[in-house]
Amino acid sequence: MRPKMNLTKPRSKEAVAPSFLVYALRDTMGANLDRVQIVKGWLDANQNPQEKVYDVAWSGGREPDSNGKLPPVGDTVDLTIPSWTNTIGASELGTVWIDPDFDPFLRAFYYARVIEIPTPRWTAYDRVKFILDLPPEIPLKTQERAYTSPIWYTPNG
Repeated sequence: MRPKMNLTKPRSKEAVAPSFLVYALRDTMGANLDRVQIVKGWLDANQNPQEKVYDVAWSGGREPDSNGKLPPVGDTVDLTIPSWTNTIGASELGTVWIDPDFDPFLRAFYYARVIEIPTPRWTAYDRVKFILDLPPEIPLKTQERAYTSPIWYTPNG
């Protein structure tokens, strides 16, 4: 059974947009957090699926550029060991976010995505342990992610 948002039946485009409280803590033995995102998916007026990702909380005092794109958090990965340091990012991030593009007449879903700072990927550990010369297309770093369950919005009527 899908949870649904309890919104009253919209009478106009000025219906109240949903708001979400998102809060994330880093794992005690893991990497600091880079950002929290809300991913929104919906069916447009022609029933075509659409998706948009919103950066809603982030670390490091960064500001989105003129296109709304957030610059990278940085990188403390040392591939010779491999290891990383938690000198960038944040141990916790949170905010209240209100959908700026809400249309009460369209079906939608929302979920939160939390992204850590860069850390070594398992291939980096294997490369050092087994003294491997890996091809350049093999990724050695990753940014782990966590996802919430979706929240579904269905218009009344």
